[in-house]
Amino acid sequence: MAILTLPGTTFEVDAAIFDLDGTLVDTLGDFDEALNRMLVELCLPSVAREAIATMVGKGSEHLLISVLNSVLAQGGRVLPAIDLEALYQRAWPSYQRHYAAINGQFAEMYPGVRQGLRALEAAGIPMACVTNKPTAFATVLLRALDLDCFKHVFGGDAFERKKPDPLPLLRSCAALGTVPARTLMIGDSANDAQAARSAGCPVLLVTYGYNHGQSARAVDADAWVDSLAELETSCITPRGV
Repeated sequence: MAILTLPGTTFEVDAAIFDLDGTLVDTLGDFDEALNRMLVELCLPSVAREAIATMVGKGSEHLLISVLNSVLAQGGRVLPAIDLEALYQRAWPSYQRHYAAINGQFAEMYPGVRQGLRALEAAGIPMACVTNKPTAFATVLLRALDLDCFKHVFGGDAFERKKPDPLPLLRSCAALGTVPARTLMIGDSANDAQAARSAGCPVLLVTYGYNHGQSARAVDADAWVDSLAELETSCITPRGV
């Protein structure tokens, strides 16, 4: 449907798939607030915001287990697997309740996001949002930020497997009616890039996201941008023009 030209790279694009946390929205404030409210409820030590940033991206279940292991390690405690599972079963509903109560209140859209989305929308490129965040949380957050340009929103509970497995991207391509080779994956992490590579999608990474505390430019991707506003100033040409 369109040709997207960035410095050194050209993509033939029929559709685009966006990650959410760390790509469109800085949700670290939400995670910080909800997780630490949960830890207070469980009478456990707090977790630092900087530590949370390295744990985000692989789904709520992974995030919760990582946080519990981190705060237990602060006190020199290592729980047997059966005790950790029992703690997780108490933590999960607490975290879900606290996150639902504050979803979006401590989050901020990254600069340039709205401009980039509008540029793709103006070029007639259909878009989906594919995140490891639960679908209900993702849709509420996108609605709160007035990001209504996505044809589909799929969370980590939408399919049998989450990113970095390619399944969410393959199913999203099917929903969009596109083939992976012409569906651009835009994310912030190795998680997104691995899913894209396995699915056969080209991948563009933003450099400002979380990426488990590592540089996005060290990740195998086709291109990188420092802001999605760069899509607005890129050459987006409808095919046939």
